[in-house]
Amino acid sequence: MTGWTWEYEGYEPTDARLRESLCTLGNGYFATRGALPECVADDIHYPGTYVAGCYNRLTSDVSGRQVENEDLVNVPNWLPLRFRMHGRSWLTPDTAPVLEHREILHLSSGLLERLTRYGLGDDSSLTVRQLRLVHMADPHLAALRTEFTVDGGSGELHVEAALDGGVTNAGVPRYRDLDGRHLTHVHTGTATPDTTWLRCRTRTSDIRIGMASRLTTESPVTIRHAVPRTVQLTRLGLAPGRTVTVDKTVALFTSRDPAISDPLHAAVDRVGRAPGFDALLAAHRTAWAQLWRRASIDVPGEAGRILRLHLFHVLQTLSPNTADLDVGVPARGLHGEAYRGHVFWDELFVLPYLNLHFPEVSRALLHYRHRRLEKACTAAKDAGRRGAMYPWQSGSDGREETQQLHLNPRSGRWLPDHTHLQYHVGSAIAYNVWQYSEASGDTEFLHTKGAEMLLQIARFWADAATWDDHLGRHRIRGVLGPDEYHDAYPDATTPGLDDNAYTNVTAAWVLSRTLELLAALPEPRRRELTERTGLEDGELDQWDEVSRTLHVPCHEGVISQFEGYGDLAELDWSGYRKNYGDIRRLDRILEAEGDTVNRYQASKQADVLMLGYLFSPGELRSLFHRLGLRLDDGTWHRTVDYYLHRTSHGSTLSGLVHGWILARARRAEAWQFCQEALRGDIADIQGGTTGEGIHLGAMAGTLDLVQRGLTGLETRQGALWLDPVPLPELSSYGFSLRYQGNWGVRLRLRRRHLEITVPSSDADPIDVRLPDRSVRLQPGEMARLILPD
Repeated sequence: MTGWTWEYEGYEPTDARLRESLCTLGNGYFATRGALPECVADDIHYPGTYVAGCYNRLTSDVSGRQVENEDLVNVPNWLPLRFRMHGRSWLTPDTAPVLEHREILHLSSGLLERLTRYGLGDDSSLTVRQLRLVHMADPHLAALRTEFTVDGGSGELHVEAALDGGVTNAGVPRYRDLDGRHLTHVHTGTATPDTTWLRCRTRTSDIRIGMASRLTTESPVTIRHAVPRTVQLTRLGLAPGRTVTVDKTVALFTSRDPAISDPLHAAVDRVGRAPGFDALLAAHRTAWAQLWRRASIDVPGEAGRILRLHLFHVLQTLSPNTADLDVGVPARGLHGEAYRGHVFWDELFVLPYLNLHFPEVSRALLHYRHRRLEKACTAAKDAGRRGAMYPWQSGSDGREETQQLHLNPRSGRWLPDHTHLQYHVGSAIAYNVWQYSEASGDTEFLHTKGAEMLLQIARFWADAATWDDHLGRHRIRGVLGPDEYHDAYPDATTPGLDDNAYTNVTAAWVLSRTLELLAALPEPRRRELTERTGLEDGELDQWDEVSRTLHVPCHEGVISQFEGYGDLAELDWSGYRKNYGDIRRLDRILEAEGDTVNRYQASKQADVLMLGYLFSPGELRSLFHRLGLRLDDGTWHRTVDYYLHRTSHGSTLSGLVHGWILARARRAEAWQFCQEALRGDIADIQGGTTGEGIHLGAMAGTLDLVQRGLTGLETRQGALWLDPVPLPELSSYGFSLRYQGNWGVRLRLRRRHLEITVPSSDADPIDVRLPDRSVRLQPGEMARLILPD
């Protein structure tokens, strides 16, 4: 790991899947895992290419039940390029002597460099150097340059490049009982003497895919079609010390693309017009340089290097190229098949970062949710509710994609999955609408599509709340909170929990914010919205009442995760750690023992504490005050301590949230959790899951930890609010952001000093609010401020 490169030395088959995920290249439209082009999908390697929003639905027989799942499709593999000396076997690192192997991910230029030296016997060797890119400037192009150099011998090298349409979704072992054959009607053909093509379609969603490949080298190229593959072959004469080069340029289109007629025609035309590798690389480097300028981050040491890798992978999944697409935030990026490529609530951890750098991408991701508002309203109606009930897992059209069953690898049993009861995803969407509008100043979106989503989400929460005469408060029953380990009460015959504190408090926030927005709307727009949604005056009175009377359970002077949490048994934490070591997936351990987490005070991840992640201390106190409750520092600190000792951190998001919270509540322990969040994927702390795709929310969240968490940065009331809490381990850092038309606003913190620079422009001045003062900065001005202790 260096400042701008991520390097692997030596060939380690056991680490191949992890490396392939972390060496994925993408451009926001599609991405390809960092597998070696000469290797096929097997137990070691998994080449996979994924197009944003390209889903397909299949039905599988699981334990005697017909189970339907929608998956992000592994589209035809454009990578294959294998080689061998004449009369010998094809060379791969698993079948031939590897004398040297190195992979370098160049973050600054979005380039994957690979160098392998194969032993050929008789004191001769073949050095293979490859440069790979997935083009950031032209999102439909990818290219692979391969250089061959022989040492200590000579001979004829056979090279075979292919497009492979025979791929399946098989990258996650626990899904292999499910049907993964998503592609059908594979056809291949020849466009020109050096260009071949492949077309196919998905089996049920009927998405047409077109791919074309141009092979450029000094020797003639022949073509062979062996469906589902199309193969280009060439023979190269090798002499000692002489390097020969093969360039493979590929174009990829689908029928979901904007302004598309025939994906195959578009692919053939685009690859035919594409310049050579050097010109492609130059344009690609320029596009990446522009991204890095807009998302500049300067953090010293190892933390800074990891943050840069995280930012790299966020930009490969969600770049300005994403802004024209109808896609959401895939929880595992475009890096693998875990979670089937579904969209969860992870955008809650991603959009706050994008809002201040790439607001056009945030807006597009919110459009994805708005386009599925009607489906969410239909889901609510089918459940007997009003408003919008967004799905916990979303894919192509916005229906609920949460699986009916999930496999516990420890016990081998398929178990019912009740996580669709996490209705709090609606609050996350509303939160992102509000945060985006505050950061970007985009009142047009807030007053139109944003207002429509907020209204229907608020309507759902008001309708879901029921009055309890005994408590004298409203309650929300039968839900799951962020802690997915608890899905029912002990020995209950039906799933769901009552009065999850996170759910109820965020529901109150949605209701109050929606009322505030409706009151602020221009009268003509308010009238339109009222007519379109059938909004009645009595509803607003009900919303106001519910927003002030939702029940927040407590026990022993702390906020209860849900009603009855304090009555559950205590877990023998030390005993389980002694017996199992890593108990992050406590749910699987207990189920394999014939037990369940539902019996214990044990949480997978931050649940109640998520409130401190979303809301500043002042806003959280205000929310509780609206609910007629008092939240003082003592109650909050006791709550933090209570759950800190009862959380197994079975999610990569848990360390992130705890680090964020502890930076203000117990600063001395914060860095331990910040480090866990930083190392979640590079150290694969979840035990092999990174090889199935990176954890995008955790990666973006670490960036936002530096951007908003440690600075106390809020965008509200037309101002930037700052309340820094520098950690001893991270006392000096800087970053740039984009705020309401001001591009490249630069913040730098050095111990007790804050420096803010606003570049020259015709934008409005920025109001900066600190705990003890306010400052107004005109474009072109810089301020150096001393922070209070």
